[in-house]
Order: sequence, then structure tokens, then C-alpha cells
Amino acid sequence: MTITYQAKPESIETRLYINGKFVESSDGRTFDVVSPTTGEKVAEVFEASEEDTNAAVAAAKAAFPAWSALAPAERGAYFKKLAPLFLESHNELAQLEALSMGRPVSMYFESFHAAENLYHYSEAGFGNVGTSSLNTPGFVNMTLRQPFGVTAGIIPWNVPVAFLIIKSLPALMAGNTVVIKSSEKAPLTSAFAATLIDKVGFPPGVFNIITGHGHISGSVLSHHMDVRVLSFTGSARTGRIIQEAAAKSNFKKVILEMGGKSPAIIFSDADIEKAVEETKHSIQWNSGQVCMANSRIYVEESIASAFIELFKEKFSAVKIGDPLSPETTHGPQVDEQQFKNVQAYIEGAKKDGKMAIGQDFSESSKGLFIMPTIFLETPEDARGLKEEIFGPVVHINTFRDEAEVVKKANDNEYGLYAAVYTKDLSRALRMVKNLEAGTVGVNCTSPTAAGDMPFGGYKGSGSGREGWTVSMLENYLEVKSVMIKVDDL
Repeated sequence: MTITYQAKPESIETRLYINGKFVESSDGRTFDVVSPTTGEKVAEVFEASEEDTNAAVAAAKAAFPAWSALAPAERGAYFKKLAPLFLESHNELAQLEALSMGRPVSMYFESFHAAENLYHYSEAGFGNVGTSSLNTPGFVNMTLRQPFGVTAGIIPWNVPVAFLIIKSLPALMAGNTVVIKSSEKAPLTSAFAATLIDKVGFPPGVFNIITGHGHISGSVLSHHMDVRVLSFTGSARTGRIIQEAAAKSNFKKVILEMGGKSPAIIFSDADIEKAVEETKHSIQWNSGQVCMANSRIYVEESIASAFIELFKEKFSAVKIGDPLSPETTHGPQVDEQQFKNVQAYIEGAKKDGKMAIGQDFSESSKGLFIMPTIFLETPEDARGLKEEIFGPVVHINTFRDEAEVVKKANDNEYGLYAAVYTKDLSRALRMVKNLEAGTVGVNCTSPTAAGDMPFGGYKGSGSGREGWTVSMLENYLEVKSVMIKVDDL
């Protein structure tokens, strides 16, 4: 892999994109983006104020009538122009992500994800159709699907471009206009995406991208009376605040995806090498900073020793270092706060279970790196098995039979993703039926997903679903019933 782009501070876009223009924050406020690898300042980013956020919503509201009046093919034409720009910008996006949140360039995929989704949604608009009915005598009845107006997306820092795309494209293709708020922890690729959007020439106000802190711009969007739909991915704590704000304002529609504590279950007849490789990747990718990472692994007792030994070997064989290096496969945690959070979970888990591999935090090291960490024999009621750690930390426990492992897997407030490894199809389907998770992988695990399948969580992992087959129709279009009385002859 050859990296030819080298971002310089003066070349990095850090402004807000509102009403088709790049603007500085109205009050001049900025915040620093600091490299989690070196501790050095990468960029000074303009922070959206209440005034800026209101301006973005006002621009989106003004742009809505003309945008919603376009034919789907006319809206899709902008998407088709944007898709190749993301592919051409792969290196730039990868490096900006490495600089801001430590994602290794070797693992960057979001340019391809963006292009795939842009091409899909560019052709999807003609699926926005209603129904008709002759079941009421004397009437011809129908339903219409119509856009809401202004929609908002509040996206996380771990895979920002992917979520920018997921939350904006179906809304736009349905005829809505959007305001996206990126995370203050990783805002650079969202601002860069705005440069591509600007280059395509979307009508002013249709596509707005701002960056700021949740208690300011996020709160304004959550309470705003002109925002009719808000899609959020992030912590359960913030999701509850958004839900409350929606209830206190205009009862806007809210789609929430709020993390997980995803179990992977390995039966004795599974392909152990495949199960080890895939579960290891799930918890190690992006330094464990993935909502659906399988942070709990349950292994049938008869194969536990063999599985654990191979997992230790594979999990520890990462290449830690500068995320800008093509050889690096394991980067730092996003910032000092996240590093300390993960460190605290690890120190607490040492009192509950047995650490098989990990690091000694008494030794100083440069950068916010957490070594891959395994805990064994942890009590099921321990904090580390109940709460989302969001780091490369996995708890491996054993089980004897299906009933026991289902109880353990479901005994958690999260329910985003679960995985089952077995060659017994009947067993696999029994597990699929009984596991409380929005997605269940059979002989595969996260981040495996399918664009045409709904994605979302049970229980505390959220409400609503996103994906090609559901986002546009279920999330971003109102349903209107029309009753037409037909006169008798």
C-alpha cells in the first residue's frame, strides 16, 4: 500500500459548511484536534455555536421545497457525481482519520463504503411508493409517502464518514434536507467530505455539515422545532438525553444506535481457526473502538484450552505504531479520556478475573496505545462483562450447554450483535431465535454486515433500524392516508 498524500495543517479544512458555503464559527470559537499518537496539535477546528446550528437548520428548511420537488433521478445525479470523488480521495481520508483519531491507514475502508452507498441510493428513489385499496365500498383509497423536511444526523467519532453517509443519503434521496453534526473527537474527514459535496454543487442548504460539542450544537438539533427527524449513533447516556429533548420539543422522530456488549459463542464443532481469526479481528479492529465488537466470547468447555491458546497467539500478533505507516495494524485510543476509561476497566477487571495477556500501565509509553487484552474466568456479574469498554479488551468464559450460554449471552442491557460458530444448522437456528440481538452472525461475526439487511439493536442498544431496505422508507418518509369518495353512477 502506497500513501502519497501528506496532510499539512494549513491544507486541512476546518470550517463549517452551511448553506453551500464554508464559514468560520459565528463567535470565532475553535477547539484543537490533537494526535493520539504523538500528542501534538493537528488542527484548530471551528466549533458550531447555537447561532451556527440554527443557521444550518434554517438553510436546510429554506432549501427543502425545491429539493423535494426534484425527481429522484435528478437528486440521484448529484450522488453519482460524488461517488468517484470519495474513491479518488481515499488516501486523504485515510490520513486525516489517522491524524485525528489514530485509525491505521492500512485498515481504512470508508471511501469504498461511501461510494457503494452513493451508487446504491442514486437509483433508489423510485422505491418511494405508496399503496392503494378498494376495500372500502364507495372509495378509492391510497397512501402517499412524503419527506419530513429537515433531518439531522449526529455521528460518532469511530467511523465518521460511514455514519455521515448512512444518515444523510437515504434522507436526501427521500427528498429531505440534512444537517450533519460530526464529533469533536474526529471532525476532519467530515469537513473534507464537505469539500467534495461542495465540488459536486449540491444546491445551497440541502447538505450542511457542522462540528461541535454535544451540549451546544447537539442540544440545539435535539430540541429544534424545525428538525423533524434525528438519527444518532453514540453512547446510551447521550441517546437518552436526545430522546428526552425530542419529547420536550416537537416529538421529532428519533433513530438511536447506542452501542453493544456483543457475545460470540463458539461450540465444540466449530472451525476453531476460523472462529479465532474472526473474533480476534472483531475486538481488535480500530483498537476495539467499534460498537458491535464481540467483547464477550463464550467457548464450549471441551475446546476452551485450544481456543484460548490460539486466540492469545493471534490477538497479540498486532503491529502497533504510527497509524500513518502502511505496516501498522493497531493504533491508539482516540484521546486521553478514552484511554483512561479503558485503562480503568482493565485495572478493575484484574480484581475480578485472570488477565491472560495485556500491559503494565506503570510503564510509560508514548501515545495512547492499549495492548490487546484478554481476561479469563471473569464472574458474569462483573462490570467488565456488563458495560461497553470500547477498547481492545475481551473476556473469554466457558459454557457447558445451549441453555447456559443463552442465559449468559442475554444477561446484558445491550443487544446489538451476536455471533454463533457451529456446523450444526439446527443448533444455529435455535440460537438465532433465542439470542436477544438486532443482528446474529452464524459462522461469522462483526463487523460483517449486509447493506440490504436492517441494522440496529435490541434493548439498550437503541431503537429503529438503518440499512438500504429500511432507512429511506421507514425513517425519512411520512405516510399519509388519502380517502377518495367515488360518486355512484
